[in-house]
Amino acid sequence: MTEEPRLSHLDEGGAARMVDVGGKEETERRAVAEALVTMSEETLRAVEEGNAPKGDVLGTARIAGIQAAKRTAELIPLCHPLPLTFVDVRATVEAGSSWIRLVAEARTFARTGVEMEAMTAASVAALTVYDMVKGIEQGVQIGGVHLLSKSGGRHIYTETQRPE
Repeated sequence: MTEEPRLSHLDEGGAARMVDVGGKEETERRAVAEALVTMSEETLRAVEEGNAPKGDVLGTARIAGIQAAKRTAELIPLCHPLPLTFVDVRATVEAGSSWIRLVAEARTFARTGVEMEAMTAASVAALTVYDMVKGIEQGVQIGGVHLLSKSGGRHIYTETQRPE
C-alpha cells in the first residue's frame, strides 16, 4: 500500500502552516509563468498602437507585474518573502490572434522557489491590461495562467511535463 502524498502546507492536525525551509540548501532558482488576455481585434489594435484611453497598456502592465512579484509574500499568506534577483514581464501581441501573451520570469538565490512570484507577476500584469482597456471593451477575458517552467530546487519542471 502506497502512502498518500502529504501537502507540505498542512501540519499533522490539518492546519495551514508555513513550510520550514531552514534545512534546505540555497540555490539559484528560476520560474517562468504566463497569462493570456483575450480581447477584440479593435481593442488589441488600440493596445498595439498605444491609443488606449489610459495610455501605454503593455508598459504599465509590465511594471505592475514586476511590482506584484516583489509583494507576493504579502498577497499569498504562506509564501516566504524572497530576495528577488530578477523579475521581468514580456508582452507579446500574437499576429493574427486576438490575445496578448504575458510571460513573467522571476529569479532568486534562496531556499525555496519563485513559482508564486512568477505567477503573481503574470496574473497582475493581465489584470492591469484588463483595467486599462475596460473602458473600450467589456468582454476582455483573462485565462491560461500557468507555470511554464521552474528550476533550481529539488524538482525541475517544464510545461512539456504538464499532465493533460
